[in-house]
Amino acid sequence: MTEARIDRILDQLRCNLKGAGIEVAEAELQEMIEKGCLKAVLAFDKVTQDTDLGQVPGYLGAWGDADGAEDRAAAPAALGPRRETTAVGPLGLSLQEAARRIQAGALSPVELVRASLDRIQERDAVLNAFQVVLEASALAAARVAEQEIRAGHYRGPLHGIPLAVKDILDMEGLATSAGSRIRADQVASEDATAVAKLKAAGAILVGKTRMSEFAYSSGSNNDHFGPTRNPHQLDRDTGGSSSGSAAAVADHMVFGALGTDTGGSIRIPASFCGLVGLKPTFGRLSLHGAASLAWSLDHLGPLTRTVADTTLMLEALGGFDPRDPRTRRRSGSPVQPPRDPAVKGLRIGVLGDDGSGRALANADTLAAWQRGLAALEAAGAELVPVDLPELQALRVLNGTLLAIEAATYHLAMQRARLQDYGEFPRLRLLGGWAHGPIDFIRAQQACQVLRERCNAIFSRVEVLSMPTMPSEAPALGTPARLTFTAPFNLLGWPAISVPAGRTAEGLPLGLQLVGKPWDEATVLHVARAVEAGVGFEPAKN
Repeated sequence: MTEARIDRILDQLRCNLKGAGIEVAEAELQEMIEKGCLKAVLAFDKVTQDTDLGQVPGYLGAWGDADGAEDRAAAPAALGPRRETTAVGPLGLSLQEAARRIQAGALSPVELVRASLDRIQERDAVLNAFQVVLEASALAAARVAEQEIRAGHYRGPLHGIPLAVKDILDMEGLATSAGSRIRADQVASEDATAVAKLKAAGAILVGKTRMSEFAYSSGSNNDHFGPTRNPHQLDRDTGGSSSGSAAAVADHMVFGALGTDTGGSIRIPASFCGLVGLKPTFGRLSLHGAASLAWSLDHLGPLTRTVADTTLMLEALGGFDPRDPRTRRRSGSPVQPPRDPAVKGLRIGVLGDDGSGRALANADTLAAWQRGLAALEAAGAELVPVDLPELQALRVLNGTLLAIEAATYHLAMQRARLQDYGEFPRLRLLGGWAHGPIDFIRAQQACQVLRERCNAIFSRVEVLSMPTMPSEAPALGTPARLTFTAPFNLLGWPAISVPAGRTAEGLPLGLQLVGKPWDEATVLHVARAVEAGVGFEPAKN
């Protein structure tokens, strides 16, 4: 970044902050430069410099509708060593199997929830996964569920199952901290739509989980509440921002949990913790009652230990919500993949050029990805090489729109309580004010051009594959790179991370599958084939 360019950005930043009524010391602006918080502004200019200013902006199109999706149906790496583990009893079952036993009367919801709460009490002091544990209400709900099931009023596969939700979602009568002390007194007057849907399905919510502050980090770093340790190796990070949800599921505290994803915050922790993490099509799941990071990029989705479990949670959560204008009328369409695990005839895109000019991932990660691809090919899929250099520009645009929308959402709080933010989100929120007054429109124009190019990929393949992350989990509290996750928030396509192997140290590695808008069924179908072919087993710690 040249000195003249820095001066221009700083002048723009000072002007915008003054206009917004946000007081910032000059020393803090210099700290932003030193810590690289303004590099995204330079990258944005480079991406958009050739964009036609007459281009129709992307936000004027309907999500998932532009390509006609509304009219359509929807050398192997070793797994690495596993540590000796302690038994976790019924909590070691899959959600699907626990549900089958509950329905048959062979497993008590009360005993299962009690086991979940005991596990949390035993392990959370080590992992730091929970913001709040709801022991009394969870046990009361479990007793009601048990009575209902015995009386023949079985609501479905989530009935009596202990789950958790990220503390970015409202629960009536509880504070929604969103990982910040700034919101400690923000007590919700009603449940978020997703919370209400889980309760209606009979799920037992045992607590709300930790997260990076306001979800503005891809790691679990949090100056207020501390980081969340990875159950597979305690000096490694879980990934963010849905860090507590991932740790709780990976450590068998609960069978599944809700996360949100604006640049990868479900898929990153899923990859690092050996879980299945799904970011559905933008608009499939309601975010009413969730604190926002970026309205046009936020997604809600489940974290579970198996693809089947993810499917069960997704089925319960979908549906149009008039209180969230982002949801679509078709958002409640079926997502169940075919029962036959074979993927014969499906064309799987294998990412080549991603526009970065770097190797896609480290050796362990590439080997795990190849293992997953080999499993798909053995199951009858056709592997098709695909270059998608547009991913590099999409990464930049995702970061730009996120920064601008987040700065807007946090305007009042930045004016009143700027120094109450942790350093990491504070500097990044301030960085959003370095963008010029027309940058939001320029970003949307560039996005529309790239979306049209990228949509063409589905004339060649049904699903695109790549590593979820370039490497295994980093050191505790370290933010991860959004290399392969952020572009698909901007595009709004469904994307899933599924375990594909381990490093020599036993750290999980994920494979990402991306599909057409509203075609979660195919994405889940292919993910299940990877799961069956790789044979990854979650650790029982």
